[in-house]
Amino acid sequence: MKKVIVLTISIFMIFFKNIATANYDKLIYDFKINSITGEIINFSDYQNKAILIVNVASYCGFTKQYTDLQKLWDLYRDRGLVVIGIPSNSFNQEKNSEKEVKNFCEVNFNINFPLTSIYEVKGNDAHEIYKWAKKNHGNSAVPKWNFHKILIDKNGKVLDTFVSFTKPMSKKITTVIEKIL
Repeated sequence: MKKVIVLTISIFMIFFKNIATANYDKLIYDFKINSITGEIINFSDYQNKAILIVNVASYCGFTKQYTDLQKLWDLYRDRGLVVIGIPSNSFNQEKNSEKEVKNFCEVNFNINFPLTSIYEVKGNDAHEIYKWAKKNHGNSAVPKWNFHKILIDKNGKVLDTFVSFTKPMSKKITTVIEKIL
């Protein structure tokens, strides 16, 4: 009987094991990224904070989510949440320059949370943050479309990911954020 239980548990672990190794040889704090205005965003400045990373695009059907991202930033930044938008043309829906993206976000959505330069977010040319997230959290960390969300906990590890359809102010996201802040 003992052997059957051990065998069953072993089979269960093989089939339901996360593809990601989650060894975390690096944490989010080990990364830097260029801001939309050319300065360096050093993630080590965000230690002990939760970070929501979102690949954004100006010409996407989900672009209106900028409004909710700004609301999240306004609501939770004093409690330790950092929202970072990473403009990407991985899905061919972003403007051609950082200046155009910045202007679009400020004029249309009054965005004041950090935005980065334009980066690839999938495949071999993806920014190293996205490669790190995939390595440690599996394919759910790879954006399938614009406005994919990756939530990093206060320990610098990927806690959860949310697909584009999940609105930033949804209970699904705010409940998790409330728990980790």
